[in-house]
Amino acid sequence: MSDCESPPHVPTLFRFLAFIAIIAGLIFGGMIALVTFVEPVQREMIEIVPPSKLQPK
Repeated sequence: MSDCESPPHVPTLFRFLAFIAIIAGLIFGGMIALVTFVEPVQREMIEIVPPSKLQPK
């Protein structure tokens, strides 16, 4: 059996780090897509504040 026929030996830590890097890249790509393609809807907001909250203590 020659060395060409055996599968490459990749340590588990490197596989794990590669997996984490791919997942992080997908999440980062999704965030960039949200920022680029989704436009927030602006609307007026009214909040009634009771006068008791305005009085300093």
